[in-house]
Amino acid sequence: MSVLQCLKELANENKIRQLDYQFARFISNYESDPAIILLACLTSYQLGKGHVCIDLKNIDTNALFDLNLTRSHLLLAEVPSRNNTWPILLANSMVVGEGAPLQFVTDANKLYLQRYWAYELQVAQQLKDLAKQSQQPDLSASLNRLFKRDYGFLFPILAKEREADFSAQSFVAKYLDVVKKGRISWQDVEQVLFTAKNAQELHALDSLIPEAYCLNWQKLSVAVAATRHFSVISGGPGTGKTTTVTKLLALLIEQGLLAQQALTIKLVAPTGKAAARLTESIAGAKGKLDLQVSVADLIPEQAGTIHRLLGVIPNRQAFRHNKDNPLHLDVLVVDEASMVDLPLMAKLLAALPPHARLILLGDKDQLASVEAGSVLADICAYAELGYSGGQANWLSKITDYELTQYQASDATAIYDSLCLLRKSYRFDAESGIGCLAGAVNRGDLNEFDRVWENQHDDIHLHPLSTEAYDALITMAQQGYQDYLAKVVVSPSEDEAKSILRSFNDFQILTAIREGDFGVHGLNQRIEKALQSARKIRKNQSEWYAGRPIMIINNDHGLGLYNGDIGICMQDEDDRMRVYFEMADGNVQSFLPSRLPPHQTVFAMTIHKSQGSEFRHTVMILPNRFNPVLTRELVYTGITRAKEKLDIFTNVTVMKKAIKLRTERVSGLMTLLNKD
Repeated sequence: MSVLQCLKELANENKIRQLDYQFARFISNYESDPAIILLACLTSYQLGKGHVCIDLKNIDTNALFDLNLTRSHLLLAEVPSRNNTWPILLANSMVVGEGAPLQFVTDANKLYLQRYWAYELQVAQQLKDLAKQSQQPDLSASLNRLFKRDYGFLFPILAKEREADFSAQSFVAKYLDVVKKGRISWQDVEQVLFTAKNAQELHALDSLIPEAYCLNWQKLSVAVAATRHFSVISGGPGTGKTTTVTKLLALLIEQGLLAQQALTIKLVAPTGKAAARLTESIAGAKGKLDLQVSVADLIPEQAGTIHRLLGVIPNRQAFRHNKDNPLHLDVLVVDEASMVDLPLMAKLLAALPPHARLILLGDKDQLASVEAGSVLADICAYAELGYSGGQANWLSKITDYELTQYQASDATAIYDSLCLLRKSYRFDAESGIGCLAGAVNRGDLNEFDRVWENQHDDIHLHPLSTEAYDALITMAQQGYQDYLAKVVVSPSEDEAKSILRSFNDFQILTAIREGDFGVHGLNQRIEKALQSARKIRKNQSEWYAGRPIMIINNDHGLGLYNGDIGICMQDEDDRMRVYFEMADGNVQSFLPSRLPPHQTVFAMTIHKSQGSEFRHTVMILPNRFNPVLTRELVYTGITRAKEKLDIFTNVTVMKKAIKLRTERVSGLMTLLNKD
């Protein structure tokens, strides 16, 4: 049996995609060497798994295409050449090289589909070019004004905390971001804190605790991003990414007004759901910040999707905006950047005008994009190392912070463009969610055990058993009853928005699709339980009032995107319609027959939950280990919870997942690190 016949058999068994087999078949028209045909198919297969390329040094010949040892060796038996000769074969093949279907990068020993090699080169080069564009205006006064200490906010908290056990050091470290405790006269600080009768008297702390003793990561991030044409602001939940970018936009607008330049600013996210959340968050942040009216009015609140910004052309992969027809903007903010795959990032960068600033927001430790690449993680790979000496000195000058320990001797322009928000304002030391997320993110299993031993009120661990499964269904029934109680006939826009947001108070997340603990099984069981409890009325039709659905395919014409959630309700004519909160924050309804592919969403996969947060999250991991279980998946699930988290799992399986990091093969990180 030839290699091609073996691959056809694998495709028929759904071990590989038909696309993978057809690509191998196409290659076989021009190349007879079975090793090249096999490697072409493997490159396509790995692309489907999210890998941009294959690394010839790390091909596991005992598990090709994730097959068992026997099947892998049977396949290799059809390849006469040994794997250590494959680089030589590739270097001399007519299907490899410029203009050919495949590209072999000799020094990295990596094999790409030509298109993805082009994407990677383009993204790396454009980001490096953007990163090298920087200015050094004196922003000290603007930064100090935007990040002045809010003693009016602080005094009521202090007054309340003084009534109980009170630690001056803990209080100051928490609220004033103190990092150099050893330099402070704590006796004098305590005197101020214990005797202050109003907010004005707290200003005595300004001289006792100067900025040089502190480090506000939000302020540092704004300083970095305001002076560069490319920046990344990465942080976990509750670190204040939206607040930070709102202050950044205020600063950029101020600078623009001084230069008599009106900036065109666009806000985008990968999905409609994430865009709607960004719209709401920016509006909320503007309302809380003390900004000049003339500046606040110029900060946009309406976010859209990346696809809508670029301009979708029906039935084509190309967009209306590209390098020949660039976008009309000066500043572009991309939220949830971890969800942006390599091809989309390449197309977005191609459409960016040369003078524009690009600001990426996201959590580098979250799951990577569904499609190929891990762009944000690759960009942020060196974020912990620090800044160049010149950048650190400049940042110290305009922020008053001492940054000696955050310098890297060989830092590139990309390093100087990265900002990490390291402090969570949502989760404190008493938060189980915050402690658990931190332990998982660090892969610290000892700390993971200690978190559970501390018995935090906001996290609960449940076994996987018949009794636990019944408890889970009951929990779901109770969790969803509040939004179902609000469902009405022909809701107004405000009512529909309230129902949609109430649905987001509670969500069940699972790692897998099939089985009792998978999406499909859970949705069926929850529907039955709700019907038995008369919370929903489900007849022969799949459509009923209160049914929550998730879009699973983009429909650019309707403005509905993969991951968007809608609720079915009756209109005044007794017809079922599905109501969505769109990217611009408005509510629209659609007849079910018009919707793109969708599914019921009482339970969703952790992957689909990216870009969302829920007051109470229930996460389920399977009883047996599954390759989808990784540290990033578990971390993403945990960090969807804002106030309460229940986890149903086999702890041994969960610990194994925490030890396993997602590693997507690409060359972007290496390319970005080359000057």
